[in-house]
Amino acid sequence: MARQEQADQMRGGKGFIAALDQSGGSTPKALKLYGIGADAWKTDAEMYALIHQMRARIATSPAFDGNRVIGAILFEKTMDAEIGGKPAARFLWEDKGVVPFLKIDKGLEEEKDGVRLMKPMPGLDDLLKRAVAKGIFGTKERSVIDAANPKGIAANVAQQFDVARQVMAHGLVPIIEPEVTISIPDKAEAEAILLAEILKNLDALPAGGEVMLKLTLPSVANLYKPLVDHPKVMRVVALSGGYTRAEANAILARNAGVIASFSRALTEGLSAQQTDAEFHAALDAAIQSIYDASVAG
Repeated sequence: MARQEQADQMRGGKGFIAALDQSGGSTPKALKLYGIGADAWKTDAEMYALIHQMRARIATSPAFDGNRVIGAILFEKTMDAEIGGKPAARFLWEDKGVVPFLKIDKGLEEEKDGVRLMKPMPGLDDLLKRAVAKGIFGTKERSVIDAANPKGIAANVAQQFDVARQVMAHGLVPIIEPEVTISIPDKAEAEAILLAEILKNLDALPAGGEVMLKLTLPSVANLYKPLVDHPKVMRVVALSGGYTRAEANAILARNAGVIASFSRALTEGLSAQQTDAEFHAALDAAIQSIYDASVAG
């Protein structure tokens, strides 16, 4: 029954998805913003231990639960670790009512045709089997669009749906994330091409197939409404993409039916130096503001 409850929560629950999935490349920056400099660790293992402490502090905070945070995306090392004395995914669902997802991509290829595709994922089937065994509901896989290049965007979306079908074969729900870089001059044009490619690939999915989409906040409000309303889309969520929390929330509120899946915008203002009371208060305010923007539509 848990999977049905989780699916119902992802389809219709009020709130947003917390992205707690900083990987090896983005962890040093996340720690620096959290007030922990690079001199605080000597090895990757020590670095990952520090970011896990930050994630666990967020997840165990009284401010963090399924009433406002309906899902959370985990890094593989977080899935394999414990939070609150339990395997992370079990803790999130059983103790907090938060649906657990797993980031599965291994980073990005070099830019070609205006996009950066996902690197190969050897061993993906084994990882997906482990994810199922650990109580993960779905996955997230990110690629990047840096220009309104029809050939590149078509290849980007096709790769995403190929991976999505592999994920779905394990009974997991994929979050497809073809991120459009917010600083490019032809962002609106890239998003229009992206929308058309996603719709084409959605229509080719088998009957009963269902995915989620994680997309950059669009330049044109409600551009992605056809995706929000699509029968093969469980939910459309938005990444903050470098916008401040205030900017991201303001844009999000103009897009009906789209909810947040923020990473840096969620942890903005949190610090290792804060007392627990200060930390919980800051996190509570952040969660409330993102929740409000997510339910505004």
